[in-house]
Order: sequence, then C-alpha cells, then structure tokens
Amino acid sequence: MTTEELLAVLEKKKMTDVIELIDDAKAGELEELELVESLGLLMDEELNREVLKLLESLGVSIIYVSGDDEDEEEESEEDDEQ
Repeated sequence: MTTEELLAVLEKKKMTDVIELIDDAKAGELEELELVESLGLLMDEELNREVLKLLESLGVSIIYVSGDDEDEEEESEEDDEQ
C-alpha cells in the first residue's frame, strides 16, 4: 500500500489522530512511539501493520512495552504525586 493509499483509508475511516502522528513523523517531530505490543496502534491488524511500517520508514522508533510496564509507570507517577 502506498503512503497516499494509506492516508486515503485513514481519512475515510476518520482516523485523524493517526494521520496527525504520520504528519508529525514527516515533519521530524516524532522520534519514537511507545506501544503495548499486544494492543498495537490500531484494531485493524493490516492497517496497523501498514501504519507502523510507514512510521518506521519515516525514522520513528517503535518501542514495545508490556502492559505491566505501563501499570508500573502509572503507579510510580501516582507515588511521586503523593
């Protein structure tokens, strides 16, 4: 799928947040993206794969974290606030 085709699909599905991520990556404003691997970025597996491939081609590092890491990080932030 070409970038134009991918953007057209995202536009059709009104996935403006994902389009903004791609625009940020094109502008060099997005260097890395943390994702829970079991969830991915999008529910549609094929579309998810295509978007991540595009982001990586634009120089974005995809960092996969486990859901447990996210929970620990949130707990740590809550502890810091108290």
